[in-house]
Amino acid sequence: MEGNIADYTGSDEVDMVVTLHACDTATDFALAKAVGWKAKVILSVPCCQHEVNRQIANETLAPLFSYGLIKERMAALVTDAMRAEYLKREGYDTQILEFIDMEHTPKNILIRAIYTGNKGKNTEAIRTCEEMLHIDPMLGRLLDQQNEEGEKEYKFSRLR
Repeated sequence: MEGNIADYTGSDEVDMVVTLHACDTATDFALAKAVGWKAKVILSVPCCQHEVNRQIANETLAPLFSYGLIKERMAALVTDAMRAEYLKREGYDTQILEFIDMEHTPKNILIRAIYTGNKGKNTEAIRTCEEMLHIDPMLGRLLDQQNEEGEKEYKFSRLR
């Protein structure tokens, strides 16, 4: 089976969305869909986080970012932490957990989000982090567009 999460229309009432190793921004498209549906539970195990790795920059941290492996791991952690913050902003109680021992896979982070409807008051903190690290994550753009349009179901075509 093959498809593009951006094109998925499916059901209007979704209780749970699970993502497992959706590469790079595919995780973001799935999370945005879940938020649009107001899914009660989101369980997301991200895979690669190339987008932020290409963007991340900070003059103060430049010596650290000169080591490719360190930059890659920091970008991955920043990506997932930002995803959790965006979900919190959208009304989810969010946690980041290790769900399996490192010996099995280094991709062992689970983002668990339970919809409460209590929107986080972290928008300014998110923007500060984005500016400091010179990043513009896909999930933020998708959710901002979704909020601007005020639609439960919307097209991602402009963001591909």
